[in-house]
Amino acid sequence: MGIQNNSASTRGSHLATVEMPLRRALQPSGWPSRAPPRSRRKLLQSSGSLPYSQLNVAINGRTCILFRAKKLAIRFKNHTLVDLTERIFGPSALVDTKGSTCSKDKAMLTLRFGDVEDLKGLVIRLLMSNMFYESAGQNWFTLDSVHIHYNSTLEATFNATEVYAPATYSYHCQHVSSLQKYDTLLVPSSHSDSSMHWHITFTDFQIQAFNVQSDQFASVSDCATFFTPAILMGLITSLILLLVLAYALHMVVHLKSIDRYEEHKTTVYFPRSPETECADKYSL
Repeated sequence: MGIQNNSASTRGSHLATVEMPLRRALQPSGWPSRAPPRSRRKLLQSSGSLPYSQLNVAINGRTCILFRAKKLAIRFKNHTLVDLTERIFGPSALVDTKGSTCSKDKAMLTLRFGDVEDLKGLVIRLLMSNMFYESAGQNWFTLDSVHIHYNSTLEATFNATEVYAPATYSYHCQHVSSLQKYDTLLVPSSHSDSSMHWHITFTDFQIQAFNVQSDQFASVSDCATFFTPAILMGLITSLILLLVLAYALHMVVHLKSIDRYEEHKTTVYFPRSPETECADKYSL
């Protein structure tokens, strides 16, 4: 599909987001060398099947962004939760991706929904970057921020944290959300704008914005950590059991045998009454 250029204001917003310091332990070329995180990410070969097909965004006939999710839901304050999944991935999807952009280093996925309930002119934008990190010796792509535009002029901005993957992989996470129960990977950019009143959650989220080959997702870099709550509880329980066992062994080793005390036995003398002594003298 044809993709048009975004407005000047959007480009300005994109550049402002790019200039923000990275919140991860990754340093681009020329910065002090720091290694990227390694223990919190695992690589998978494929992701689970989803009810809908992926969304492909093409520019000049070449697909440059792949995106899919099992569910996308937003809510403003205490209003009703709005499910946008069908509008993006459903058989009769009405989402418009005009305004999306792709380049070697930057990408922006624009999802135009039009009027959705009380939200007029709803637009969601995902801004991404592709940079070379000398410490890792390869390119990594990051999701920099997510923007919600509505009612023509209002905007909510969320900075993405810990959303990154090698540029040759796609990124997947079970939940990319602004809610604390999902680890808050989307953080409101400011307490002064309307983003504090918004909740947005991508469920079974997967995206790839660079090095797309054959319109298919590359191998997955998953956000799941090796130390899940269940694993942590198991480790804590094992540690407690080990401490109890160590204490029991300590008590057994230092337990003294009763036989050792028999060597130090002393003769016990009982006093004799005067009558008994006199009887013994007369007997002699």
